[in-house]
Amino acid sequence: MPVLMIMNWKGFTREQYEALRKPVNWEGNVPKGLRFHAAAFDANGAHITDIWDTADNFNDFVKNRLMPSVKQLGFQSEPQVEIHPTHAIFTPAYNPK
Repeated sequence: MPVLMIMNWKGFTREQYEALRKPVNWEGNVPKGLRFHAAAFDANGAHITDIWDTADNFNDFVKNRLMPSVKQLGFQSEPQVEIHPTHAIFTPAYNPK
């Protein structure tokens, strides 16, 4: 069953997010099981929502790709993460461009 991942990362900025894009490369080398990703920012930090095939897929991505790059770039904070089984998924013709 797919899962919804909700990440709130206090103090994590848009600039830090952009700095992670190249080394983690989730867009060019899509992680196994990632189906949807959206990121937003406000004065508190980052708010990220993903849909993954399984929680294990997400956890593997975090352990082997995301957090090693976070540490390598010297970011000190870590996100708060919630994972929930999905009840319904609806993304009709989403195309932001």
